[in-house]
Amino acid sequence: MPVHYQLSGDSAVSIAASVEAGIRTGALPVGAPLPPIRGLAAELGVSPATVSSAYAALRQRGVVETAGRNGTRVRDRPAVGGRAAQMLPVPENVVDLSSGAPDLDLLPPLGPVLARIAPKPVSYRDAGVLPELAAAARDRLARDGITAEEVLVTSGALDAIERLLGAGLSPGDAVGVEDPGWANTLDLAASMGLRIVPVPVDEAGPTLDGVAAALAAGVRALVVTSRAHNPTGAALTPERSAALRVLLAAHADVLVIEDDHCGDLDDVPLHALAGVTPAWSYIRSVSKAYGPDLRLAVVAGDAATLGRVSGRLRLGAGWVSTVLQHAVLELWGSDSAAVAVREASAVYRARRLSLLAALSDRDLRGYGRSGINVWLPVPDETTAVARLRDEGWAVAAGAAYRQVSPPAIRITISGLADGQIEPLADAILTAVTPTSGRRSV
Repeated sequence: MPVHYQLSGDSAVSIAASVEAGIRTGALPVGAPLPPIRGLAAELGVSPATVSSAYAALRQRGVVETAGRNGTRVRDRPAVGGRAAQMLPVPENVVDLSSGAPDLDLLPPLGPVLARIAPKPVSYRDAGVLPELAAAARDRLARDGITAEEVLVTSGALDAIERLLGAGLSPGDAVGVEDPGWANTLDLAASMGLRIVPVPVDEAGPTLDGVAAALAAGVRALVVTSRAHNPTGAALTPERSAALRVLLAAHADVLVIEDDHCGDLDDVPLHALAGVTPAWSYIRSVSKAYGPDLRLAVVAGDAATLGRVSGRLRLGAGWVSTVLQHAVLELWGSDSAAVAVREASAVYRARRLSLLAALSDRDLRGYGRSGINVWLPVPDETTAVARLRDEGWAVAAGAAYRQVSPPAIRITISGLADGQIEPLADAILTAVTPTSGRRSV
């Protein structure tokens, strides 16, 4: 269906603002095409160069993307305020398997933790990383073989990725991002004006050929998920990690950003890339294991990289609340919290493996070595998502996570309850099978 929205403006700035206004109000939905440059220029009475400049600025900010012969279109997740209002709500009586969030019922309770801490007020001069939190983080990372001489604290994993990319790269630089990969990383890189180079992923993590191609393309940074990869559940194996270390060691100018967002929750061993290049960083978030509202991630890395990030942090947010830091420190030292995290990890593993087995029984190959998501290739994402929603299951279309990889859907297993796996697998089989000639179970 054609989109009818009247763009306006007499300069690149005002034309771009008109496009963004249309996106914010919903008049320009996701995928909506923008008018051809020369046609819009003639309509507005400006030069084609002015319209071209407006479109270029929108691309740099991650609002639109060039779709080859299909022209310029609104990105799937445009970096414009009001995006949340465009997300499809999950109707009542529909099981939400689309969120990517942990099961809130499996999180350690925060009430007792908050009752036990009594942090003293801090001044602007004294605020920063709590020395005791930094020491605890170093000890915890050391158990996974990561030497963390320098430690920073950021407001979650994505905040860390943004600060690291901002400190090390400039608009126009190339960054290697997993394909499929975390949608927020893709949107973030686009909004920062970075050139995204897709890196294929299999069950063992980023492929050697994919990383080699990205390095050949001149990437200045590489973002890698250690385990619990979102959306595929991939996790670095010892063999893949060792091979990547050899490959990356020959590229001393590349910043390696390693995201271990599930951290303590994960049920597979860590085979990190930490320290493989002179510029490196390893991020461990507490959100999945202890609660999304605990906006905190620990970042280890080389002194120069973390020094740049720390300096920029002081000029902006300043620091992560020491109240949150005290809460996380208390959780790390709590035996009951440790038990809750271990139990949650076991539940997620059981749900994930049960769903993969049920899909396999129906001749469907899903992926999910770790984490809280299962990735299932499908012939048509839109049809599969719509059919499943009609049957009472909300899953995420893979388009938000893909660059050039094939269609798929993401199923967040944290939303599953006992007794739902077999009915879900039946519904998925029906949803992904063509209307004519459907297979029987």
